[in-house]
Amino acid sequence: MNTASRLSEVLEKAQEVPIDKSSKFILFSDVHRGDNSWSDDFAPNQNLLFHALSHYRKHGFTYFELGDGDEFWENASFSTIREAHSHIFWIMREFHKDKRLYMLWGNHDRKWKRHSNVEKYLHKYFDEREQKELPLLDGIVVHEGLKLIHQESGLTLLLVHGHQGELLNDQLWWLGRFVVRNFWKVMQRFGVKDPTRPAKNFARRQKRERKIVDWATANKQPIVIGHTHRPALPRVGQAPYFNTGSCVHPRCITGIEIENGEISLVKWFTDVARDDSGTLFINKEVIVGPIDLRDYRFSEQKEGKAEKWDAGIIYDHQIDSAKKTQKKKGVGGIKS
Repeated sequence: MNTASRLSEVLEKAQEVPIDKSSKFILFSDVHRGDNSWSDDFAPNQNLLFHALSHYRKHGFTYFELGDGDEFWENASFSTIREAHSHIFWIMREFHKDKRLYMLWGNHDRKWKRHSNVEKYLHKYFDEREQKELPLLDGIVVHEGLKLIHQESGLTLLLVHGHQGELLNDQLWWLGRFVVRNFWKVMQRFGVKDPTRPAKNFARRQKRERKIVDWATANKQPIVIGHTHRPALPRVGQAPYFNTGSCVHPRCITGIEIENGEISLVKWFTDVARDDSGTLFINKEVIVGPIDLRDYRFSEQKEGKAEKWDAGIIYDHQIDSAKKTQKKKGVGGIKS
């Protein structure tokens, strides 16, 4: 099946989650939790995500993880991943105990598509210290897609990882996993990046985003994905394509916040105090927004295919500096 057919299929089957003025949602994607080795892209940013999730939990947010949370293309063992990032799973369990955790599966954690695997590995784990099984994310269901329904306006946001319909990442996922696990993981330890992934290949990333945008525009269906690792939040009237970015950017992680009926693109990063102390601390900046969700209703949008489908995308080199982004024309929703 092609991208359009797969996305339409996910939209039809997706569970609905209501949004109102009181809703507080944080959306992250592409965490790629690995084994904490040199090939673990998430390892340098694990403290950023832990701090961000601690902040969101404290302030009553619900956490949505939009696929590729766990890196199974490089790692066969989930217990290795869980042990390497036990603090992340601890705080995810805290969200889950409060019924404030939703998970999607992507191409790199397709293992969670089978509920039997979810029950075996995510619902419980064996604690070596206590020598018994303990609950982890007991009872959780991992979805392929979810629909956020804005109660006031009727706007629907489709949440999906974004790999649907790609040959190597969807239909032939097993081949992609074999190549990454047996070749590119080894090369990565010597500094060679995997050029087969959309996130690492500009041309493939552009092609993937264009197909998603074309489907969203043709179906008048706002969509939020990850997968390409390129964060995006459109201006009102542009193609309704949102992207959380990823948690494996150099020096920062990006995500999408929904609060008070408004949506924002944010980044968390390690900052340095501007005084003589040079103290390091974790900071948050709003890259784009906040924008009222009601403004994205299609009754207020232009008909037909967007001519400049990528006009609202925040490119990788821009996320390092919100100030530079604010000065750049064609990037929506930023107030100077």
